[in-house]
Amino acid sequence: MLWLSTGTLAYISFRNITAANWLWSVPLLWLALFAHGSVGVFMGGAACHELGHKTPFRTKSINDVFLKVFAFIGWWNHVYFCPSHIRHHQVTVYHDYDGEVVLPLKLEFKNWRFWLSLFGWHPYGTYSIIKTYYRRATGHLDNDWYEFVLPEDRADLRQEHRNWARFTLIGHAVLVAIFIATGHWFLIFIFNLGTQYCSLMGFLTHMPQHYGMTPDVPDHRQSVRTYTCSRLPAFLYWNMQYHIEHHMFPAVPFYNLGKLHHAIEYDLPPTPDGLWATWKGILEIDRKSTADPKYCFTPTVPKSNGDHAEDATLEREASLGF
Repeated sequence: MLWLSTGTLAYISFRNITAANWLWSVPLLWLALFAHGSVGVFMGGAACHELGHKTPFRTKSINDVFLKVFAFIGWWNHVYFCPSHIRHHQVTVYHDYDGEVVLPLKLEFKNWRFWLSLFGWHPYGTYSIIKTYYRRATGHLDNDWYEFVLPEDRADLRQEHRNWARFTLIGHAVLVAIFIATGHWFLIFIFNLGTQYCSLMGFLTHMPQHYGMTPDVPDHRQSVRTYTCSRLPAFLYWNMQYHIEHHMFPAVPFYNLGKLHHAIEYDLPPTPDGLWATWKGILEIDRKSTADPKYCFTPTVPKSNGDHAEDATLEREASLGF
């Protein structure tokens, strides 16, 4: 509903631009699109991630319906993401094993395209998405990680992957044709591209997950970062700021992660309070890793005499919901 509301606001702003008021109405349109994009950036990865874990709704079929709706809107291939994300939970931030966190992670502050995607729309990014979907729709898996999580002996999974790519491309093409034919072409930017611009909030919330953390260790408290933030980004991000907790207990619903955090806080590293404090620490890590490429942040982990889960248990829990 929030995304539809910001989209409606952006469309109304566009329709009210005239030659007499463009000096203030165009900046107003940008503000509306910035709000729309800031919500839309979470429609793909964040929403589909949690729906893939099957925790938002008790009924599996309802989770699946909303997963497909959000995946279509957000240009997100949930078929590939399912086996990929299971692996990510099992071997988090391991070189050569975790294809979702490709090391080393970099902050591209000197790249103008990066800033354009944060505060505007980068057309090449959209072109790359459409090109990738076309290649997937025609059966091309030109990526080692795709080949790994969609192996040749899973012909059924590869076919489902191709079919989803085809459905997404054809579905969006039909909508684009309808919008143009009815004279409402600006809806292309509201709906079809509404998750591909003004990604500042998505970047600020998502990048801290694993940036600069210690790789190749089995302790999630060293390879994953938890932080706190205000209610709006937490709501948009589906509470994934509690990321250590999510990795340790992936079957816990997103709406209970805050309670889980308080329950096990005694056994967690110090938690940065707010996005400002979080990014202050990240920028310090970035400064040190720029000077020394081998540098990694190793948080202080409380000593614990508690029980340790077996590898088989952890791998089984990592795949819950998928």
